[in-house]
Amino acid sequence: MSELSADEKARYARHLILPNVGVEGQQKLKSASVCVIGAGGLGSPALLYLAAAGIGRIGIVDDDLVDLTNLQRQIIHSNATIGEPKAESAARRITELNPEVTVEIHNCRLGIDNALEILSNYDIILDGVDNIPTRYIISDACEILEKPWVYGSIFRFEGQISLFNHHGGPNYRDLFPNPPPLEAVPSCAEAGVLGVLPGVVGSIQATEAIKVILQIGESLSEKLLIYDAMNLNINTLKIGSLPSRPKVTELVQLDVYCEAQTNSDLESELINNDAIRVDDYVSLIENGWDPYLLDVRGPQEAEIYSLPNTNKRIELQTLLQRIDELPRDRDIVIYCRTGARSMAATKAIKKAGFKKAILNLTGGIHAWS
Repeated sequence: MSELSADEKARYARHLILPNVGVEGQQKLKSASVCVIGAGGLGSPALLYLAAAGIGRIGIVDDDLVDLTNLQRQIIHSNATIGEPKAESAARRITELNPEVTVEIHNCRLGIDNALEILSNYDIILDGVDNIPTRYIISDACEILEKPWVYGSIFRFEGQISLFNHHGGPNYRDLFPNPPPLEAVPSCAEAGVLGVLPGVVGSIQATEAIKVILQIGESLSEKLLIYDAMNLNINTLKIGSLPSRPKVTELVQLDVYCEAQTNSDLESELINNDAIRVDDYVSLIENGWDPYLLDVRGPQEAEIYSLPNTNKRIELQTLLQRIDELPRDRDIVIYCRTGARSMAATKAIKKAGFKKAILNLTGGIHAWS
């Protein structure tokens, strides 16, 4: 392992006195490499804390430019870097913070054509992306390369974190086996997010990466941490590998494309496509309405929370094969996490010739909470 210089010993003095770090641990950090995919809301705090901690080599993958709207949460950038490539802006800030760190810029979008080549050069991968297709590419590439990766996602006031593919542990596809169809992909533009939320989630991601390098503590492998900033609740869900899931051996292009769309656009689309708002749903229920309540999320999501009086859960991917299990003599209300998958399910059920009201619950679980 690399020896520490006198300046490094001074810089990391608070680490060196920690029983679980010390000189040997700091040398491990200096010898380690982490690739952060996305220099945005999650990537900003993660990059800053990884650099400050003394990770020897950090890769940044991002093809976007800094925009004024980013600065509410993407704290690695500034007014002075608006219009610059995010990867370059982030790299410059890291060098200002800790010139001992080697920064490698990948000014591109991660895809099936470059993922294996880029990620193979790093010990740990940290996910800071805001779209589903790229997250599946990260998951599949890390499974092929046998690399651990730290997952993070944010939505409004909620964040999720996990450590995937660590020592043969579960991967993202064990939690969400298949990407949703095109019309069910939630907006890539952040649907409104509390500015400090990615700071919390990204910092936890950086913590997990550091713990893996130092081989200390209890990791989030086989767990999904859910952080609710609104109510200051932190829950941890146990997750496991799916025995029936085939091992990933190659990268494939997903048949979904995440188009930028604002939250207000998404809600407008839902309202105009046979949807019902949560407050209207509750009011009608209180007045005697008795619809059939269908959950189209996956089993792991349902374990976290399901709406009261849910009649059945059928995952969206299997809905058409199981559509005969649904009643044709009752109104049906469909829900998922955000209202996107349930919108697709609503269209599918209506196309199948159901005559009663088929309604999507606008905003899903998030709107309910």
